[in-house]
Amino acid sequence: MRLRAVFEAPGTDERCATINALLVEGTAGAFLTTHDGLRPHLHFTPEGDDVVGRVRAVTVGGLSIFAVEAEGRRLGVCARSTCVTVFVDTSRNGRREYCSTRCGNHDAVHRHRTQHRAGR
Repeated sequence: MRLRAVFEAPGTDERCATINALLVEGTAGAFLTTHDGLRPHLHFTPEGDDVVGRVRAVTVGGLSIFAVEAEGRRLGVCARSTCVTVFVDTSRNGRREYCSTRCGNHDAVHRHRTQHRAGR
């Protein structure tokens, strides 16, 4: 539920504030490392942290990097009223409204049938 608040934020400032709260809660401070012969990469929590802590830190770290690259936008909640899915908008124009083509099609069919019934 805490991650969902990032996607539901009404604007960039609110989204950044929500991510910042998650960063404070879920990371021990980002740092670069080159362990195991790997090229430099970011870690958001110490290696010794438990798996839940590491997943939490990597998730909020990745989400924050994406928010920077997307200028605080391109995170959404599916417009289909019965769907609870959130998504990352990777479309060209950044105007995606549905989590999937299936939800978009379902909503279009529902609107069409509703208009058709109203026209009778």
